[in-house]
Amino acid sequence: MRRSEPLRALVRETVLDPGDLIYPLFLCPGEGVRNAVSSMPGVFNLSVDEAVREAEEAASLGIGGLLLFGLPDAKDEQATGAWDDDGIVQRGLRALKQSPASKKLVLIADTCLCEYTSHGHCGVVVETADGFDVDNDPSLEQLARTAGSQARAGAVFIAPSDMMDGRVAAIRNGLDKAGFAQAPILSYASKFASAFYGPFREAADSAPQFGDRRTYQMDSANLREALREIDLDIEEGADMILMKPAMPYLDVVRAARDRVGVPMGAYQVSGEYSMLQAAFEKGWLDRNRTILESLLGMRRAGADFIVTYFAKDAARLL
Repeated sequence: MRRSEPLRALVRETVLDPGDLIYPLFLCPGEGVRNAVSSMPGVFNLSVDEAVREAEEAASLGIGGLLLFGLPDAKDEQATGAWDDDGIVQRGLRALKQSPASKKLVLIADTCLCEYTSHGHCGVVVETADGFDVDNDPSLEQLARTAGSQARAGAVFIAPSDMMDGRVAAIRNGLDKAGFAQAPILSYASKFASAFYGPFREAADSAPQFGDRRTYQMDSANLREALREIDLDIEEGADMILMKPAMPYLDVVRAARDRVGVPMGAYQVSGEYSMLQAAFEKGWLDRNRTILESLLGMRRAGADFIVTYFAKDAARLL
């Protein structure tokens, strides 16, 4: 059953389609801005007008959606830029909603505080006898407030990525009270404290100024704990879940797929993207085949959709 491409296609068990892909965009202030991210070839910080152009291209390629991150005009300890109705992601959402591309793309707002806090952590930081800690419950209030602002601006999906305990329930309750009972939640249900996020922190200007995120992101060693986190998020109201990173954690993707029935995605994170790009530049890997094979492996493991910086490249190849 492998003698010809038509026969291989006929019996192929897993299919990858451009509509399975979500393309991340990093929005920044200004006009006509297209600043290259040095550690992520082909990725840019984009002003809103440039992001609209990217969205139009993504829509023309049949890509399923966009995941929006923001680089605010200013940062502070309370992450006020995250829930400002004139914040960078909110401005981007309103502009994208005015574009014909929005009729073909699902607009997803990443809901976290790290890009907006002066300290770079995903919640409210308090001093302790041991140095500092992220205060979970006050962080939930800010996340719910951010989600409401994003929904008002036009986000189709709210995607909390902070890993605070109880944040899905807090966001669901906040959205319902604000009149957005139909707004679905895509939860980063198992987000591991990973070394593979390094290039993203340059792109989003979100590196912690002290400490690290291991006290609230997941321990890379723990599969069973990841499954408990997934169960809790679904119980709290998550409509879809997202695994992050993808490639080093395909066992988590498979275990989650076998466990739950909600739509599920995998995030091919910045470090995965950058190391493949480095191998392509060295001529060590065939670029086109590797891009598609890496994404197909995530689909085969059980992901219904994939967040990837290769979305446009893969869509062209497909």
